[in-house]
Amino acid sequence: MNMSVENAGQILWVLGIVAWYVIRFPFERRARRTRVVVNRRSLTDRIGLGAALAGMAVVPGIYVATGFPKAGDHAASAWGVALGAFLFFAGVWLFRRTHKELGKNWSISLEIREKHKLISGGPYSLIRHPMYTSFFMLALGQALLLANWIVGLAGLAGFATLFFLRVDKEERMMTDTFGEEYRQYMDRTKRIIPYIY
Repeated sequence: MNMSVENAGQILWVLGIVAWYVIRFPFERRARRTRVVVNRRSLTDRIGLGAALAGMAVVPGIYVATGFPKAGDHAASAWGVALGAFLFFAGVWLFRRTHKELGKNWSISLEIREKHKLISGGPYSLIRHPMYTSFFMLALGQALLLANWIVGLAGLAGFATLFFLRVDKEERMMTDTFGEEYRQYMDRTKRIIPYIY
């Protein structure tokens, strides 16, 4: 049986999403055991997380499972799937690195945990929010792996909603917690793209 380029892109997307979940699951379990001392969860935080989940998991998952919505379908290209796979799996790799660096400091929401430390090593030495960078790479990869304009834009819209609703609040929370140490860290790093932004 010959596998089409479109099917290859869908299979790679599914494998990447499974890898993403396998990486996240143990950190979610461990995070529940570390006491939260500052909780800045809000409605906008939930909206951002919901938009990211919808755009980067639910909408593409429905598309891969059912082919809906067909209206946005376009021809898949081998180079697009290859580039999409590279971006997607590089994003998965960065996602894993950020979790390993954060360890017990990791949280799905805007929270400071007991004995929280400012992490500035690994990917955090160049950018303050490498997890958002990984989401951006996943969204770009999704747009190339799945041959549907609507599904591709859903991932980018989900990422953008999460990022723009949360990043300023997250940086305020970190400044409130770490003060001058975080301000100096901000001076020597970029937000999500090394040396650029």
